Amino acid sequence: MNPPIIAAEVGFNLQDEIDQLEMDVQRQLNGRVRDFRLLGRPDGLILRGRAATYHAKQLAQHAIMAATRLPICANEIEVCPVSLELMQT
Repeated sequence: MNPPIIAAEVGFNLQDEIDQLEMDVQRQLNGRVRDFRLLGRPDGLILRGRAATYHAKQLAQHAIMAATRLPICANEIEVCPVSLELMQT
């Protein structure tokens, strides 16, 4: 397995890659993670947002892992199931 690469080591703009990754993953998740955001830190990425299931949270993490070699520092996607009341309205 290859070691993770830090953006500064390869000479590209980290924020540009983060913005592109964020858009790509939002498209792949098809609304399963609300308010999805990626935050860049010198040591890697932090995933944030809200998901109705742990499966959706896991899908987001795996989509990032497949799309980049940047390390994931934390998956802070909050799992908060949608209540039945909201689904009936």
